[in-house]
Amino acid sequence: MSVDKVQLDMLAIAAAAADAKGGEDLVALDVSAPLPLVDIFLLVTGRSERNVAAIADEVEDQLLQAGYKRLRREGRQESRWVLLDFGDLVVHVFHEQERVYYGLERLWKDCPTVAIELPERTASETS
Repeated sequence: MSVDKVQLDMLAIAAAAADAKGGEDLVALDVSAPLPLVDIFLLVTGRSERNVAAIADEVEDQLLQAGYKRLRREGRQESRWVLLDFGDLVVHVFHEQERVYYGLERLWKDCPTVAIELPERTASETS
């Protein structure tokens, strides 16, 4: 099974939300072949627990506002690795150290990546 428009829309919303809160090193993996219930993993890195929490909250808020239903959320209290399960899309927001330690890219290296298109930032947003 391949990724369709709905999953790509979810990915675009989640990636834009993560980027808006300073999420770094965004990687989307098409995990639809090995996992029957999930199509895309979005991996995001935050610089601190506070940043991880802010990224996860913004992603969740934006996806809920767009009408998508959250099935599960884990790790929000510690904010070292927050998992947001929206069915077809699972968002993993990691603290830098956890991202390296757990190495999901390495575990899912056989899965193709999905292109992420982020909104252009204006000069005032980058300074």
